[in-house]
Amino acid sequence: MVESISANPALTVLLERWSRGDRAALDQLLTHLYTDIHAIAVRQLNQERYSSLRPTALVHEVYLRLASLCEIKLQDRSHFLSMAARVSRQALVDEARRRHADKRDGGSPVTLSDTNIGDADQAFDALDVDDLLTELERHDAEAAEIIGLRVFGGLTIEEVAESLALSVATVNRRWAAGKVWLMRELAR
Repeated sequence: MVESISANPALTVLLERWSRGDRAALDQLLTHLYTDIHAIAVRQLNQERYSSLRPTALVHEVYLRLASLCEIKLQDRSHFLSMAARVSRQALVDEARRRHADKRDGGSPVTLSDTNIGDADQAFDALDVDDLLTELERHDAEAAEIIGLRVFGGLTIEEVAESLALSVATVNRRWAAGKVWLMRELAR
């Protein structure tokens, strides 16, 4: 198991250095947390049917996007992994947009099925899911954040709870409400 940043003073220093713009610190952070970020990528890509990305390629894309961020303030490992999950979501949505533009066939479908949303054989367009999450943010930002971290980031309920500093029970309630709304909207 990878060490917690909060439990490892060296990782805390790296996180602080990166938040001040030290790219070498990001390299070192990713070395320490690569396994966790790769696991997020694997979980996410297991839900995607036609993505051309592989987990390692998604991790590299996340790295490049994180490296381009300026003055980001992250408190701990959980917050860092939450940011990586958000960046992963954006990378997957951007890939779906590229595929949609290239093929004009509706983009890359997302399978929402980890015993969470919908039927395991049913796939949804990543762009549609992203648009709906953006709409949900206007009404229930917390539920949208939770769904985004679960669906696009592949985080478990416990990881989402830790990342957002919420109880597991709260995450479960917001997850249940958000996925009902999402499925209703996707059915339209």
